[in-house]
Amino acid sequence: MDQYRPQLDWIESQQGTMLARLREWAEINSGSRNVRGLTRMCEVLEQAFAPLGDAVDVIPLPPVQEIGDDGNAKELALGPALRVVKRAGASRRVLLAGHMDTVFGEDHPFQSVRDIGSGRLNGPGVADLKGGLVVMLSALQALEASPLAGQLGWEVLINPDEEIGSPGSAGLLIESARRAHVGMVYEPSLPDGTLVGARKGSGNFTLTVRGRAAHAGREHHLGRNAIAALADAVSAVDALNGARDGITFNVGRVIGGGPVNVVPDLAICRFNVRIARKDDMPWVDSELSAIVERLNGRDGITAALHGGFTRVPKPLTPEIEGLFGFLRDCGGTLGIDLSLKPTGGCCDGNNLAAAGLTNLDTLGVRGGQIHSSDEFVIVDSLVERAQLSALALMRMAAGDFAWPTARQAEEPAQ
Repeated sequence: MDQYRPQLDWIESQQGTMLARLREWAEINSGSRNVRGLTRMCEVLEQAFAPLGDAVDVIPLPPVQEIGDDGNAKELALGPALRVVKRAGASRRVLLAGHMDTVFGEDHPFQSVRDIGSGRLNGPGVADLKGGLVVMLSALQALEASPLAGQLGWEVLINPDEEIGSPGSAGLLIESARRAHVGMVYEPSLPDGTLVGARKGSGNFTLTVRGRAAHAGREHHLGRNAIAALADAVSAVDALNGARDGITFNVGRVIGGGPVNVVPDLAICRFNVRIARKDDMPWVDSELSAIVERLNGRDGITAALHGGFTRVPKPLTPEIEGLFGFLRDCGGTLGIDLSLKPTGGCCDGNNLAAAGLTNLDTLGVRGGQIHSSDEFVIVDSLVERAQLSALALMRMAAGDFAWPTARQAEEPAQ
């Protein structure tokens, strides 16, 4: 432990710097659709991480297709990704991953950071995931100041679209995963410090229903009500909850209609599906196809389903358990008691696992109420989690780690 103490003590001395950095980063709006804000965030991250790397790349992502509120396909522009590589030729390499985007758009009222007492800071992205990026940076700074640094290669990948399923950066995640031997992802842990093991898979879908407009009084009989048809479909989707163990269907948004004296000819719903096992995917596809087929069997109604699964489930493998055991041992040295539990949430850890990379994906700060205006970070966890990662990285460099055997990559979700 003595050989690691100077770097761990240095991290402790950086509490104020880390907190100031988090405040600055959290007040840069980087909602997933705010390309200007994401570009600014990427520039700030590049300035912070570049001094540590041998190669730094800002990677433009091509636009992706989505269904607009008018029912037509449109292109969604994405911000750039950041990749930083150190010692690319090292025999052992670690991927450190996180995202710069948040769920809070530039028009959202939640934009500023404030101290809410009890050692907590409230602000957009303070936990998910800008606090994690601060932790990642500080851990790497400590590693690079260590005499052991030359014995470990690492790559940082920070993407701008994780909160919308990583549609543009999925390929980058696969590429990075295949260059690494183990992955560390900086999503927030639970408030009590618990890490996440198994994760569910996730798919986002849009159901578009078109009918026929008509005057609601004079010619109601000539119209075909798209909202009424969609309502039946929404009920059918919701009724699938409980039909198969571990699967949930959540209708999150419904759009349609206009003046009440017009039979509506367009209605749209957007919904999310979570699955516990990869073999749940064909069942979900079959059930949704049957709902669409019934809609298309109605007179004057046309329905189309868009989207699909972007993340397959991440099971708790022996390799992940081994990595957790190593992190738990590091935590014990620091007086941190770590535990592991499954969750219905998903993240880029799913993508990396599907690409064959053993990873733990909640190595960021302790925090909670993410994706809401009550999001908070426990301030002391900045130092705590940076020390945990730094110690793990230094022990890896020292050879005090049983590297997992490579697993075969799965086909990525389409």
